[in-house]
Amino acid sequence: MGPGGHVIVAVTLLAAAGCMPVEAAPRPAARTPVAAAPRPVARVPPFFSESTVRDPWPTPLAGELSRSEPTHVLIPRVGVSAPLVVLGVGDDGQLAVPPLDHANIAGWYGGGPTPGERGSAVIAGHLDTTTGPAVFARLSDVRVGDTVAAVRGDGTVAVFSVERMERTPKSRFPADEVYGSTSERKLVLVTCGGAFDRIRRSYTDNLIVHAVFRAAYAASDLR
Repeated sequence: MGPGGHVIVAVTLLAAAGCMPVEAAPRPAARTPVAAAPRPVARVPPFFSESTVRDPWPTPLAGELSRSEPTHVLIPRVGVSAPLVVLGVGDDGQLAVPPLDHANIAGWYGGGPTPGERGSAVIAGHLDTTTGPAVFARLSDVRVGDTVAAVRGDGTVAVFSVERMERTPKSRFPADEVYGSTSERKLVLVTCGGAFDRIRRSYTDNLIVHAVFRAAYAASDLR
């Protein structure tokens, strides 16, 4: 997808990704192209089951990672171990959102790189739903240097280190920065932040976590 396509997706992400209020709110349209449920996957490596990951790390995999869709996102600092659905873009140009009836599910933008490939892989999650906190409710508690990992369908785990965090008004969402081409291997997490605008029924800001690739491991080595 070219630069123009990235901007279109980013604009709709401002209003759609992880931003539903706790109060009653309309659900996404039925035709939104989001997977009905996460695909089955082997257990998440218990290496990441604690509030911080354990040392020592095993020997990392050598070479470049090929494309493989992610199945889980792991953020040990805030206790996130969430299955992923693939998010697409509908005919109306809107990015789909994770299903609101499953608060612990996040979504990976399937039109971009997979985590561990060169480029920016983007994962969006709800801050809350109509019934309470959702998968990225504590994303603001993440700190620079924290570990974030993506379990991939090929049995590998791509591990990233949080580089920086930013909160931006939705009207100034950094589309080029989030979706733009890069030779680095990055993971970007997006949810909502700021105040809830009851008139617009939307949060005012986006919280964006930028993480850089550290290493890849065989999931079997992290048990």
